[in-house]
Amino acid sequence: MPAYPPERVLILGIGNVLWADEGFGPRCIEVLAESHAFPARVKLLDGGTQGLYLLPFLEEADALLVFDAVDYGLAPGTLMVARDEEVPAFMGAKKMSLHQTGFQDVLATAQFMGRCPERLTLIGCQPEELEDYGGSLRTIVAGQIAPAIGLALAELASWGVTPLPGCSEAEGLADPSLRRDAYETGRPSADEACRTGDDRFFPEAV
Repeated sequence: MPAYPPERVLILGIGNVLWADEGFGPRCIEVLAESHAFPARVKLLDGGTQGLYLLPFLEEADALLVFDAVDYGLAPGTLMVARDEEVPAFMGAKKMSLHQTGFQDVLATAQFMGRCPERLTLIGCQPEELEDYGGSLRTIVAGQIAPAIGLALAELASWGVTPLPGCSEAEGLADPSLRRDAYETGRPSADEACRTGDDRFFPEAV
């Protein structure tokens, strides 16, 4: 049986904030860090798309909670919770991006080395749009950040972790210019933004 309560807890968001709904995981970490003060035994980490570079963080944790956009083939915005041995299977339901394969490798490597956290929980959100480089979270997915955090807080409470109102340090957060409010309010419209490259470098039509 896993130790209770876990001594070291890692809360991880993975995904790419520059690729529409791929940014769900990091945005959850961003909001969680801004709204809750966690005890020192809890680490918050925006893992981005680092893949195997995340392995040392897993090795240090007794319990891991992950936020991610995962394609379950369900209605956009649907939240799903997977635990323990279910987590690798859910993350492999349908490969969406390189980071997802990379994180499966992280889990498999940690398990092979006998250093995988004893408790694993994945809170996944079904994306609406991924093929929009430079795009924002879609409204239906952005609206699931607060419910996902609610699920996470309930899970953490079952692990004996109860944060206070306030804020926490989080590793790996995006530059302030890429935080959600700044990024999504300051970006050009879809008509103005070029999603396929800089038109200054397109060859002229012959």
